[in-house]
Amino acid sequence: MKTILFIYGTRPEAIKMAPLIKELQKYPNLFDVKICLTGQHREMLDQTNDFFDISCDYDLNLMTPNQTLFNITAQCLMGLEKILDTLSPDLIFVQGDTSSVMAGALSGAYKKIPVAHLEAGLRSGNKYSPFPEEINRIITGHIANYHFAPTLMAMENLKNEGITDNVYIVGNTVIDALHLGLNIINHNDNLKKYQEYFHFLDFSNRIVLVTGHRRESFGSGFEQICQAIVTVAKEYQDVQFVYPVHLNPLVQEPVNRILENKKNIYLLRPLDYPFLLFLLEKCYYVLTDSGGIQEEAPTLGKPVLVMRDVTERQEGIDAGTALLIGTKYENIVSSMKELLENSSSYFKMANAVNPYGDGTASVKIAEILKKEFLK
Repeated sequence: MKTILFIYGTRPEAIKMAPLIKELQKYPNLFDVKICLTGQHREMLDQTNDFFDISCDYDLNLMTPNQTLFNITAQCLMGLEKILDTLSPDLIFVQGDTSSVMAGALSGAYKKIPVAHLEAGLRSGNKYSPFPEEINRIITGHIANYHFAPTLMAMENLKNEGITDNVYIVGNTVIDALHLGLNIINHNDNLKKYQEYFHFLDFSNRIVLVTGHRRESFGSGFEQICQAIVTVAKEYQDVQFVYPVHLNPLVQEPVNRILENKKNIYLLRPLDYPFLLFLLEKCYYVLTDSGGIQEEAPTLGKPVLVMRDVTERQEGIDAGTALLIGTKYENIVSSMKELLENSSSYFKMANAVNPYGDGTASVKIAEILKKEFLK
């Protein structure tokens, strides 16, 4: 039996780890699955684990007021040292590009423990956009022993950096999580509570789901994003704009100042993962700067307008499921209006094939581990 330690600390990591954890737990005679939470996104992290019925074995509980990248990285490394000394796992799993991913991979390297990187090979080509995610995934990619890439492009990115051993194209586990989550939500006993939560929305009218929190958009970027939403909302009074607002004060201030108390704009507290999934399934299209939602929305036939200048998820842009529009006011307004007015533009994006997989990534990874790692 091999002990596998999953290290993660944010909601996106929890979502993408969950289906793989559940899959490996099906083989208790082969894998002893242990979970370490770094906990820099405390509330959202716990809610996601509860939804997928996952409990942790170790919790660093790093979240502090006004935490910095220096704080998170240093505390994470110190905490992981003690856990690795006690547990001595055979394999460490990290996912994506957060600071806990980089610290988890680095701690494995310091202890000479093999590291597996889930969602490996994403690159924007600009180490400061997104920041610090691009730096984190580059470092992790050069440490990891096993690379589970979501697409051929991700594999090519690794190859271009000289990383060719133990690289596997498996799709993205976020699609696995999407299917798993919707099965839970749409169970008859659960559906009613989601409908009641969004009682203020008219689901017979179109809904635009907005998410935005990227550091590189702080300041002028968020000002223009918010002004663009106001402009389009005034022109399309029958369209509902729903924005679960990130708790970061640098997001809260411009969003509340510009978008609050507008008739058809609804500012919500950050949504638990299942409530966000429910809304994603009901919306018309998505306006976002987030990463995972660029992968999730196309599975449900929802076009994605990406408010960033570069994206490490170029596959969606190439496939036509997403459109890169930046943070300029004029671009956001014109792109939003195009999807609201032009049905051919809308359905071209809505019907494009999702390049991020079919929801079987976790099964593929489990089979690879049984065949390659266990031997």
